[in-house]
Amino acid sequence: MQGPRQSTLTGKVQGEFLTPAEPNEWGILVLGGSSGRVDVRRASLFADLGLTALALRWFGGKDQTPGVCEVPLETFVDGIDELHRHGCKRIAIIGTSKGAEAALLTASLDERVQAVFAISPSSVVWGNIGPGLDGVSWPERSSWSWKGEPLPFVPADPFWQKEYHQALVVYRGLFEHCLRKFASSVPAAAIPVEDTRADVIVIAGGRDALWPSDLFAREIVERRRQFGMDTKLVCDPDAGHRVLLPGESTPRSSLHAHGGDDEADARLGIAAWAVITKTLRAPPGIFPRHR
Repeated sequence: MQGPRQSTLTGKVQGEFLTPAEPNEWGILVLGGSSGRVDVRRASLFADLGLTALALRWFGGKDQTPGVCEVPLETFVDGIDELHRHGCKRIAIIGTSKGAEAALLTASLDERVQAVFAISPSSVVWGNIGPGLDGVSWPERSSWSWKGEPLPFVPADPFWQKEYHQALVVYRGLFEHCLRKFASSVPAAAIPVEDTRADVIVIAGGRDALWPSDLFAREIVERRRQFGMDTKLVCDPDAGHRVLLPGESTPRSSLHAHGGDDEADARLGIAAWAVITKTLRAPPGIFPRHR
């Protein structure tokens, strides 16, 4: 079977565009996390299923913010527009970590999104990682903006004492600490996951050492439940922040701890892939109602 055709986008929308030999109706945005990786390998998994896939560069490119700082959510809407221009009638987004944060926010704003696969997600908006367009990293600002306005966020405590595991920083405690210390900021910063009619699947490991994605995932499920909406939670108690879909070998960070281990991370990825493919194979207009 002929493989997908790959092309590089360098204009308003940046990244790698994969067109399968026999495309179906689905298009998918593939969003990496704060590493800035344009995840062509993950996009190819979906292109092999017949999806038109856009591995989006959403910061660090030409005319983009150098860091995850007030990144316009319009960046992701523009990516959806690109998929539509290529004939995609059904839109999904898969994102990891900060990319999952972006995916959930975009789905709450753009009704064209029909499925969201949020890996190691957050349930709230956090502050910037790195500089904005002005090259400034501090004082802290939101990670995201919409229509020129920064989104409310939960701030970080600059006086938090770093925790280490095998010489790597464990940031989970920082996020748990900030949720307590800045509890008054949490309601405004909560991602309005009830505002999307998309099928939402959240995927998290119980030993995530970067942030408490297992806690965030359950908060997403509970928030949607309060609005009468079903959500699928795929969780493995031993997996970490890095979830490996079938065939992936994503490297670990050399700066901070991910938690988990290769076996558990891959096991969670296999379980997640089963749910993802089931969702994508559902007939148009009939989304699996996860419980």
